[in-house]
Amino acid sequence: MAFHSRLFASARALSRVAAPLPRSTHSLSRTIPAAKFSTTPTTLNGNGNGNGTKETAVAAPSPSQVEAVESVLPDPKGSDGATDWSRSYHGLSSMPFSSEVAEVLLAPIDPMDVEMKPDGLAYLPEIKYRRILNKAFGPGGWGLAPRSETNVGPKIVSREYALVCLGRLVAIARGEQEYFDPSGIPTATEGCKSNALMRCCKDLGIASELWDPRFIRDFKANYCVEVFAEHVPTKKKKKLWRRKDQGKFGYPYQE
Repeated sequence: MAFHSRLFASARALSRVAAPLPRSTHSLSRTIPAAKFSTTPTTLNGNGNGNGTKETAVAAPSPSQVEAVESVLPDPKGSDGATDWSRSYHGLSSMPFSSEVAEVLLAPIDPMDVEMKPDGLAYLPEIKYRRILNKAFGPGGWGLAPRSETNVGPKIVSREYALVCLGRLVAIARGEQEYFDPSGIPTATEGCKSNALMRCCKDLGIASELWDPRFIRDFKANYCVEVFAEHVPTKKKKKLWRRKDQGKFGYPYQE
């Protein structure tokens, strides 16, 4: 008995808070245009033991709702009406590229194109990323758009770039480049752009093997060698990596 009393009190409280729906689909259609209605039975009414009905409405999205969804991936325009790539996300993941383009982007890299840094880092020179993009999209079919101002720190220059291919945003990455003298900032700025390009190309699958540990191990075993070299000015010796076909290290190192 106490349970039913509490249930009855809760139902009355809810009825005072929630506004009742109109009982007529005709009157409701004047309130919410283009709505769809359904009548479903209820298992509980105001006194706890009835079999009343309730009407539910599924309204078409309003213009404000549509605008809110579109604002998630905005496409701002510049003063000339062109897409402002410093803020736009136009075309991101809208559709895949053609199979012909994908074949070029996802082609296995030639081990002869891969270089090795003395610290053991394998990399593809940035000019070869550009050649792959030119082959896939054609010269002028892709570009890097700055997304931020150039940040010049005490030792590093960085800037965010967007890779745009065939008028669609593909990837965003921040490039960085060290410099050791203020006179080297212009060169570091260009290196920063190239670094951002290589990072953006990961999203297209270009040279993805270079992030595969198994490929790196096989590449080092088959194409590279680790040698002892002496730093001539300091006479300190250390292990360095190079390609087998590269030849011995030159000054300031000596094998």
